[in-house]
Amino acid sequence: MSHLFTPYDLGPLRLPNRIVIAPMCQYSAEDGCATDWHLIHLGQLALSGAGLLTIEATAVSPEGRITAGDLGLWSDETEAALGRVLRAVRQHAATPVAIQLAHAGRKASSHVPWRGGQLVPVAEGGWQPVAPSAVPHAAHETPPDALDAAGLQRVLDAFVDSAQRAHRLGIDAIELHAAHGYLLHQFLSPLANHRTDAFGGSLENRMRFPLAVFDAVRAAVPASVPVGVRLSATDWVAGGWDADQSVVFGQALRDRGCAFLHVSSGGVSPAQKIPVGPGYQVPLAERLRAEVGLPTTAVGLITEPEQAEAILAAGQADLVALARGILYDPHWPWHAAAKLGGQVTAPPQYWRSQPRGLSALFGETAMGQR
Repeated sequence: MSHLFTPYDLGPLRLPNRIVIAPMCQYSAEDGCATDWHLIHLGQLALSGAGLLTIEATAVSPEGRITAGDLGLWSDETEAALGRVLRAVRQHAATPVAIQLAHAGRKASSHVPWRGGQLVPVAEGGWQPVAPSAVPHAAHETPPDALDAAGLQRVLDAFVDSAQRAHRLGIDAIELHAAHGYLLHQFLSPLANHRTDAFGGSLENRMRFPLAVFDAVRAAVPASVPVGVRLSATDWVAGGWDADQSVVFGQALRDRGCAFLHVSSGGVSPAQKIPVGPGYQVPLAERLRAEVGLPTTAVGLITEPEQAEAILAAGQADLVALARGILYDPHWPWHAAAKLGGQVTAPPQYWRSQPRGLSALFGETAMGQR
């Protein structure tokens, strides 16, 4: 059997295969509430045959949104809206569902990408971002407010509240967003964290708040819910966060009961120099998997089934995540299974699409007509 189509256990959660749909912001919520767009988007991806579907970066508070269109899970209203979507999706798909809980920190109050993605000033309808330090993401931007002790507690409590709401919705796994230059990553990176208290300076101090958030979320939901972390393994900037520090952070997470690492990179500084190419982040995942020992997801320009299979066969990662590639081809897992001799679950309404000569692609099927 293909490695890609072998089941995998994330703790108590059984995944039918090793294909993960990475969280992908849709910027289409209304006051944090999921809309019909999310029903269409998530419903389509839930029928893809992937092993795990991760809901996009979901803000734990209104000020933690990247844009005004970000999905949220901070109130009864946002919980009910997402619940409506999930109930509809689950009527037709048994795909396990994870959610990525996030706070944008100093990258909050941005325009949506198709309007340029830049900071929206308060005077133009934006809001004042908060961050570890009053250091802007880009030099020309208005600095964020540095979080004080009360602010840190509010953020931590917001993560806990959102995690409990996610559990009430029956979401199968939780991923904490500590990547791409958002708040938890900002605490980790010396490029964004200039604090002189217990949350800044040394590596131990810079890890303190992200680890506190992990501990609080892990304690807030049952052990049956895997809690993992997405991290940027390097800032791609000299003097910033790097793979050596990521190993130490990963080991600390492992010792606290972290279920998995989802390894990405970059996002904290406009000065980053990223060597983009096929599978360019896979070596980072490989190193963390080897030195931390947690189930590890590789992501980043993994586009071909043979490429994904080779990553798993070589032991570079345990799972492979797709984002843009599965937006372009929502049936990527079907096509990968056809190429690699795997098998996926498909709804009976689509069984007759099974290509000639691949009668086992969708498992045991039966079609008849008079």
